[in-house]
Amino acid sequence: MTRIARAFTALAALLMIGAFAVPLWQIRLLAPQYPEGLGLLIHVNTVRGAGRNDLTNINSLNHYIGMKAIDPAAIPVLRIMPWVLGALVVGGLMVALVGRRKLLVAWLGAYATAAALGLIEFWKWERDYGRNLDLENAIIKVPGMSYEPPLIGAKQLLNFTAISLPALGTILLGVAFLLGAHALFLSMRAARAARMEQGPTSSAANDATPKVTSPRLQPAGGR
Repeated sequence: MTRIARAFTALAALLMIGAFAVPLWQIRLLAPQYPEGLGLLIHVNTVRGAGRNDLTNINSLNHYIGMKAIDPAAIPVLRIMPWVLGALVVGGLMVALVGRRKLLVAWLGAYATAAALGLIEFWKWERDYGRNLDLENAIIKVPGMSYEPPLIGAKQLLNFTAISLPALGTILLGVAFLLGAHALFLSMRAARAARMEQGPTSSAANDATPKVTSPRLQPAGGR
């Protein structure tokens, strides 16, 4: 890896640290009775309300339709994600220090895999909360209705509009991945340029090497 490629890799790893401090995802609930809306912010290790009482209000509303209360302590993936993100940060810094392109490829592959699994777990969490309802104790019952918010985009849920979008943390992680991919591109381009430079040089060296010919043997007694 070139020096600039290693610098981009280190910058990508450092940028990922910001995802510990800001939300990864946000869900907004808009309705006439809540003109300012209610919101959830999903962090790498917890879920909290966007406003002071938003999480409490959302759990109260969920109780009416038979949804489980949102309890961050009951979501196992929130205990795993900080360790995964920390390992990716350390791994990226190690790749920048060692400077091997194969390690960079492996790091980007692990990064992409972790991101895909994280989105799948988030989708499964939304699906479980929106569809696994306690209808026996629900005050409001709508046959065939589920309350699963969208993974990304907007969806109408009774009189609420649920809007789910990436937050700043996911944007930082996306930029970090692009920086790592750019580092790989720079490393591959430098390696290709080095091979092209070595090709003509080695050919010219072969042409400049004097050729040794064996002396012609004359038959005995011949003139």
